[in-house]
Amino acid sequence: MAWIVLVISGVLEAVWATALGKSEGFTRLAPTIIFGIAVTLSMVGLAWAMRTLPVGTAYAVWVGIGASLTVAYAMIFDGESASVIKVLLVLGIVACVIGLKLLH
Repeated sequence: MAWIVLVISGVLEAVWATALGKSEGFTRLAPTIIFGIAVTLSMVGLAWAMRTLPVGTAYAVWVGIGASLTVAYAMIFDGESASVIKVLLVLGIVACVIGLKLLH
C-alpha cells in the first residue's frame, strides 16, 4: 500500500510543480489553489509512505516520478523543447525509479 500512496504522491508532485509555474508567482487564483491542495496531499502521502519505506528510496522515487511527469507534461502541452536525448534522459529517471522498486 505504501508504494501505491508513494506513486500517487509523486503524480501530485508533478501537479503542484506545474500549477506553481502556471500561478505566475501566486498571482493567478486557480493555479494557486491547485498548487496548495496538491502540495499538501503530496507531502502527506510522502510522509505516510515513509513510515514503512526507507527515506532515501521513498524520496528518490517521489522526486523521480514528479520530475519525469513534470518534464513530459511541459514538453507535450507547454511547448518545452523536446529532443531524443532529453526523452532518453527522462526515461533513464523512470528506469531508476523502477529499479528502486525492484530492489526494495
